Amino acid sequence: MDCPCCSGKSYEECCKPYHTGEKHAPTAEALMRSRFSAFAIPNGEYLMETTLPGKRKYHNKKDLQEWGEINQWTKLEIIRTPALNQVEFKAYYTDQNGHSQLHHEFSLFQKMHERWYYVSGEFLDE
Repeated sequence: MDCPCCSGKSYEECCKPYHTGEKHAPTAEALMRSRFSAFAIPNGEYLMETTLPGKRKYHNKKDLQEWGEINQWTKLEIIRTPALNQVEFKAYYTDQNGHSQLHHEFSLFQKMHERWYYVSGEFLDE
């Protein structure tokens, strides 16, 4: 299966090792890609685990899992990575009503104990 993160690699050689805990994403962009794949699969547990521990109280594993399940995640486009801990991306998906949607975000990440974590995101207009 092609990896949902649109890397051009197979899921087994791209995001799966991160999802299984075999490896940790080596960069903020790799973590961003693996989180997109976790929405596509979906894997709410991974989404919570890769959120900065101090920010987890603002998220809910059940809601993350459900958001992944009710939408069909179709494409990830990395727009830019202006710094090691910043990724701007566009995530394309089809919502539960069959409408095409675009999630455009500028995300911040933090490396802690040799692991990258998602900190927060700012929604951007198209």
